[in-house]
Amino acid sequence: MNPDQILAESQGSGLVWLLLAGFIILCILLGVRIVPQSEKHVVERFGRLRAVLGPGINFIVPFLDQVRHKISILERQLPDAMQDAITSDNVLVQVETSVFYRIIEPEKTVYRIRDVDGAIATTVAGIVRAAIGRMELDEVQSNRSELIAEIKENVEDAVENWGIEVTRAEILDVNLDEATRQAMLQQLNAERARRAVVMEAEGKRRAVELQADAELYAAEQAAKARRITADAEAYATSAVAAAIQDNGMEAAQYNVALKQVEALASVAAGEGQQTVILPANAVDAFTDAFRMLKGGK
Repeated sequence: MNPDQILAESQGSGLVWLLLAGFIILCILLGVRIVPQSEKHVVERFGRLRAVLGPGINFIVPFLDQVRHKISILERQLPDAMQDAITSDNVLVQVETSVFYRIIEPEKTVYRIRDVDGAIATTVAGIVRAAIGRMELDEVQSNRSELIAEIKENVEDAVENWGIEVTRAEILDVNLDEATRQAMLQQLNAERARRAVVMEAEGKRRAVELQADAELYAAEQAAKARRITADAEAYATSAVAAAIQDNGMEAAQYNVALKQVEALASVAAGEGQQTVILPANAVDAFTDAFRMLKGGK
């Protein structure tokens, strides 16, 4: 074997080893898949689902397994949508909604639905119309949180088979036509006027009640005063009666004489009295009173 043949054989064997090394490197590159944290990869083998690769390093069979779909598992937001709906009291409203979702089972999303965003938007529109159709306009305005919860629950049930999780559903706005707005404004003004009248009537009624309570309290206090006065007079009368019983007529005569003296003093103390007319026996009254004080008869 000449040197040329040896060189040719060595070059041929080197090319084979080089090709073999390249094939091994290619298999490694095709068999190792690094999946980002925000994605999941769907692997097929001969057109059928083989596996779903999660974040990190994954190994597949080169030339047999292929990554057909790379699905983002980040939360997504559907474009804000406007739906027309009619309430149970026949009012046309325009509801602006927004839905947030994320894909949790890519194999279901890939093989069961084609247009995810369009399917969810259509589902939300139907659910919103059905939910608002069972409510009156005032309930739509006042129970928005309950309506949002109902829409979210119904959407979750509808998209469960698509491997999708609805994270949040929002009603951004509820718009009315101009005629309905004017009617509601008139109703609001009428309600405010009614409340004002009711409050004024309630105030007047309360004032009358307070006045009646005050008069009742004054009457009760006057009655108490009269009762106390009557009790005092009764006590004085009983005391006089007891004195008469103990001391005889002298006590009675003394009491009468004392009353006469008090009456004369009261007449003399009157304003504008220039002349005081005394009865003929006024001096006798004073004399009797002093005599009785000394114990005379």
